[in-house]
Amino acid sequence: MNISDRFQTSLALLTDLYQLTMAQGYWKKGMAEQEAVFHLYFRKNPFKGGYTVMAGLADAIDLLQHLQFTPEDTAYLGSLRGSKNQPLFEQGFLDYLLQMRFTCDVAAVPEGTVVFPNEPLLRISGPILQCQLVETPLLTIINFQTLVATKAARIVEAAQGDRVIEFGMRRAQGPDGALSATRAAFIGGIGATSNLLAGRLFTIPVKGTHAHSWVMSFTEEQAAFTAYAEVFPDDSVFLVDTYNTLAGIKKAVTVAKDLRARGHELQGVRLDSGDLAYLSKEGRRLFDEAGFPAVSIVASNDLDEYLIESLKRQGARIDTWGIGTKLVTAYDQPALGGVYKLGALRHPVTGEWEYKLKLSEQLAKISTPGIQQVRRFFNEQGFLADMIYSEETAPTSTLIDPNDATRRKTMASSIQCQDLLVPIFRQGQLIYQTPDLRTIQQHAQQQVQQLHETIRRFLNPHVYPVGLEENLYNQKIDIILKLRQAEKA
Repeated sequence: MNISDRFQTSLALLTDLYQLTMAQGYWKKGMAEQEAVFHLYFRKNPFKGGYTVMAGLADAIDLLQHLQFTPEDTAYLGSLRGSKNQPLFEQGFLDYLLQMRFTCDVAAVPEGTVVFPNEPLLRISGPILQCQLVETPLLTIINFQTLVATKAARIVEAAQGDRVIEFGMRRAQGPDGALSATRAAFIGGIGATSNLLAGRLFTIPVKGTHAHSWVMSFTEEQAAFTAYAEVFPDDSVFLVDTYNTLAGIKKAVTVAKDLRARGHELQGVRLDSGDLAYLSKEGRRLFDEAGFPAVSIVASNDLDEYLIESLKRQGARIDTWGIGTKLVTAYDQPALGGVYKLGALRHPVTGEWEYKLKLSEQLAKISTPGIQQVRRFFNEQGFLADMIYSEETAPTSTLIDPNDATRRKTMASSIQCQDLLVPIFRQGQLIYQTPDLRTIQQHAQQQVQQLHETIRRFLNPHVYPVGLEENLYNQKIDIILKLRQAEKA
């Protein structure tokens, strides 16, 4: 189910006020239909990692496809007042919004694709007023889902083939944060979720156990396990740490024997506190000695990729990982930091494209001009490098690090390559078929595996080569120098 279906209301006002004030400015100055090109990208990989997993495109597509102001929207805008109590928006502008329909071209990197800093994830081309209006909603969708998908991919990497379940709804940033996080986490590779609504909306498998309150509502722990097993004889996973974990595991073994005598099998136990490495080893020993090698040991308790990696090194006997807070909230990095910048503006008289660039005192914050595309080079071993180039100029074979011109890489003509941005909308008409979520997940898993293991490691990953095509790099430098010179004049 798409974002417009979930909210069942117009999302035209899902934006910042200044997008509308700029829009009125474009309209008032006769610039509303001037053709522009914007790019959405981010500046740093999240979690100090070596890669990022693109996510959120399906919701972005749905939002753009249904972008239309309603009379209720414009009535609200008409009620807003300026500093002297005058209407903030003119009636003529509000009438324009009511008649406006989305007519832009959109190209995007498909969901599940691994991406890197400064590469455009989306390119929006069309009337500048429309391009401006969609900045905020596109950023809120792509930023969050890309962040969570990347976190999930890292957690799945740490789990080394074990099952990973998302348990995070209760700690998520509100209801839609929970839904968006579960969708993105599935793209990143998790196998199931405890979130029933996400399961129904996105056709994601659902899993769960029981809470401590179930055990506490009985006079004795074993009685609680026995009662749960009577209700779910083939689907019981016991939470064994309410009082004493090892004692709880022994009671679970007893109930497992009773279940087997009646023709059923205990599915697993969950550890939610304590020394997970030690307790999982002891739990595995107890179940194996009792003849239950297939009983799963599930671990939860504020896990992330670093803790999973540590537990693996300690020889923990955990085969299923329940990940909550640190996945759905992207715990150690609350935002991706994606930005949306103007790259080109068509001159109203000559019709020529004028490349645009945002200057900054920080080199990393200087934007890249042009009408950008990303070309990925690869061979049988995996991905080699990415080149950002302008579609207006035939690309050379040399890419240059935008932050260090001495770092250059020339790609042989025999190396395979593929452009990452694919057409999504043409003149406002959707021409792209969104894959189903499991296909997107499989694509993400294949993409991550195409990266060298040194890029996938969590601490001090190797930097994947991304650079500007030589012509585009030179154009960027020329524009910077001209703007710097103009500042001095």
